Amino acid sequence: EPELVYFQAAQPIAVALASGDIDVGATGLTAGLYNIVAGGVRIWIVADKGREWPDHNLTSLVVRKDLYDSGVRTLRELKGKKIGVTQIGSTFHYNIGRYLEKEGMALGDVELVPLQALPALNDALTAKRVDAVATAEPFVSRLEASGAGRVLVNTGDTFPWQIATVMYSDKFARDRARGVAFMKGYVKASRHYFDTVLARKSGPAYEEMITLTARYTSASADLIRRGFPYQDRDGRLMPGDVGRQTAWWHAQGLIKRPIAEKEIVDESFLREALKAL
Repeated sequence: EPELVYFQAAQPIAVALASGDIDVGATGLTAGLYNIVAGGVRIWIVADKGREWPDHNLTSLVVRKDLYDSGVRTLRELKGKKIGVTQIGSTFHYNIGRYLEKEGMALGDVELVPLQALPALNDALTAKRVDAVATAEPFVSRLEASGAGRVLVNTGDTFPWQIATVMYSDKFARDRARGVAFMKGYVKASRHYFDTVLARKSGPAYEEMITLTARYTSASADLIRRGFPYQDRDGRLMPGDVGRQTAWWHAQGLIKRPIAEKEIVDESFLREALKAL
């Protein structure tokens, strides 16, 4: 049985992988992770852990309800406004940048406000200290249910991307047998998740998945049903997307140098596991 170690954000997971304090990590892809690799430390992205995907929106841009009621319906109407994110360099920062680009805008057209944690985003929007927040389920549903906010943009419906992955520390990756063995188990779990949650969406196995998720997240069953993310059934990564992300972060001046996908992506464990299964 693996030992589960919980973190409050993506960056500490990347640091723990870099130091070898953990063998495997599952989290969002951030500028901080890419900077660690740009600095010469090996961390390997090995499988899909979650995508933004049409009809499977994990994150959203939520605007204050009073602004929505006054007629704010597009991102262009937030020009000059304050938008809360967890951290500079986070997946939410990336979301905002990509939202803006699709509208022909740039990050300089809004004021990003880093608030460190997802609960703080809810608090800030409710208290009207920011005009909108980029946040994730179940916090999106909580904001709408409380009447504090309304969804303006759903990320998966706007631009699909590889938001989260499974990663190996370099030390773990060098133990080929263990790396492949772990991946075999992960693929079996991924297939069960896809078939139960994304394909069937009902039945005893689906309800069991709801119960397990509630146990580890403390979210209610109703909120969990609204927020299951998409991931590839076999754990395959979106082709080329990590390279697109690193190029974007480098263009923003937030990673030290360009990173080729071969420096950080290794799907050989997944390929070997799939062949064995």
